[in-house]
Amino acid sequence: MTTLFEPIQIGDISLSNRVVMAPLTRNRAIEGNCPGPLIVDYYRQRAAAGLIIAEASQISPMGQGYIDTPGIYSDGQVAAWRQVTDAVHQAGGHIVLQLWHVGRISHSSLLPEGAAPVSSSSQPSKAMTFTRKGFETVSPARALRDDEIPALIEDYRKAARNAMSAGFDGVEIHAANTYLIEQFLRDSVNDRSGPYGGSIENRARLLLEVTRAITQEIGAGRTGIRLSPMTTFGGSTALDSNPQALYGYVVEQLSPLGLAYLHVIEGETGSSRESPAGTFDYDALRRQFAGAWMVNNCFTRNEALVAVENGQADLVAFGRPFISTPDLVRRLKDDLPFNELRADKLYGGGAEGYIDYAVLPE
Repeated sequence: MTTLFEPIQIGDISLSNRVVMAPLTRNRAIEGNCPGPLIVDYYRQRAAAGLIIAEASQISPMGQGYIDTPGIYSDGQVAAWRQVTDAVHQAGGHIVLQLWHVGRISHSSLLPEGAAPVSSSSQPSKAMTFTRKGFETVSPARALRDDEIPALIEDYRKAARNAMSAGFDGVEIHAANTYLIEQFLRDSVNDRSGPYGGSIENRARLLLEVTRAITQEIGAGRTGIRLSPMTTFGGSTALDSNPQALYGYVVEQLSPLGLAYLHVIEGETGSSRESPAGTFDYDALRRQFAGAWMVNNCFTRNEALVAVENGQADLVAFGRPFISTPDLVRRLKDDLPFNELRADKLYGGGAEGYIDYAVLPE
């Protein structure tokens, strides 16, 4: 019987256990949207995870949606991330970087020359974002033209190459949580015509083209993808009219590519895995995918143990428990309580509520 604490090979990456640190936005990047010394310490402290998925990092200046999030498009960012990956590797861990373009979930004050955010369409969003003035409604977006999409795909490809140059073990394509790629996937947002709109096949085209570009650049065995079929992100983005068919097609197309893993958020991100918007057969997706299957969304210790033991998942990702409890793997293994999360320190700030959580003595 396989357990949560056994090693696993995912693509080209060998992991010591199946406990994954989920990507978590913490808004602590420094000048130039670079990770600084605090971020180095933060990830070093959590290197006992089988895999760390580092926080979502914008692939270009136009991909940013919140203040003080790191990027992976400049030489300075690559050099700064190298400090993080070196620290994690020296501590015996493995780390991949989540590649991010927020699409319409942004504000013009965060974008070059006050540009409008871009998306699959110009449909307005109900979302809020975090700017220098605090929480603000996102700015009106414009639809990307078809002739702009090759440059977008090139941004993803370059970001993946930059991640490898920075020492990451791989990348995760962020196709979840209502950001740009999911804005193309869902017909609740994507009302365009042409090769990237209309049918499921067309709406999935961007994700598949991005995935192929990245796998050709760095290898499929170092590429993962994150999906969230039933997430509305606080009700800001409606679900697709037929999520089962949409994501079934996506997984069917991804399966032959030989990806390192597929990371699926069950239910509403950060909330119940029983979505109030309707039911979804995640097991059906699981059966369609030939590679490593990672589940996520508020799994308890017992649920995680059972998920791996019964074959529901190969890996389980934990989010906020890793924020408050750097030695989470040990505490899961020995069934010890976690530290209390200081929710008021989640976004922005300094060391407090970031790198000062207690670890148990050896």
